Amino acid sequence: MENNNPIGLFDSGIGGTSIWKEIHELLPHEDTIYLADSKNAPYGQKSKEEIIKLSIKNTEYLLNQNCKIIVVACNTATTNAIKVLRAKYDVPFIGIEPAIKPAAINSKKNIIGILATQGTLNSELFHQTVEKFQETKIVEQIGTGLVRLIENGEMNSKEMDGLLHQYLEPMIQANIDYLVLGCSHYPYLIPQIKKMLPKDIKIIDSGQAVALQTKTVLLEELGLSNKKSEGKSVFYTNSDATVLTEILHNKYKVIYKDF
Repeated sequence: MENNNPIGLFDSGIGGTSIWKEIHELLPHEDTIYLADSKNAPYGQKSKEEIIKLSIKNTEYLLNQNCKIIVVACNTATTNAIKVLRAKYDVPFIGIEPAIKPAAINSKKNIIGILATQGTLNSELFHQTVEKFQETKIVEQIGTGLVRLIENGEMNSKEMDGLLHQYLEPMIQANIDYLVLGCSHYPYLIPQIKKMLPKDIKIIDSGQAVALQTKTVLLEELGLSNKKSEGKSVFYTNSDATVLTEILHNKYKVIYKDF
């Protein structure tokens, strides 16, 4: 079965492009449509009701573009809204959750850290995941301000360095051996984080797992594209396109759309 309809992705802003990159690398012939809801970023400090409302808005925009599958490329939206989305729409949804399981399974010290938004750490889905690994000590840290700085193109600012030191130091003191990045924006901070962490602490995020799951669902349920050329990728933002364009190395056109 062949299906040339696009893969849709949405995030509270530019962070989900870290997920898009993994999917595009694994499935280069697939067309993709990416929504950056930067006007409403960050989602992490909004109520569950607001997050659900925004996720429905984003989903309906992508469905109107005939997307065959929707990747919720945002931890906060996944943990708060994906259950509602799956009940409301027939299209398959791929979510992104913090990679607690691989970190807990591979941790030698049984102590792992997670850096995530308040919305993710407070969610029912996150607490259900944590409950499964009661033998592992999980050091939680809300990454307040990190998404805002990334969205503003201030990844290498003094303020960013200060916040990262403030958030990572307690985890280092707690003797973690894995750091889970629980927000799709945070992989863009890996170069800075690596400089601040001892070399024996491994950093893990969900991007590759999400790409593999997307491919599995397409193969089993919907069918892959049969195009031989590289897939067409379209990016929409409802805010200033500058940072998103830079994140994509000016290789793709970013369209402003007030969705």
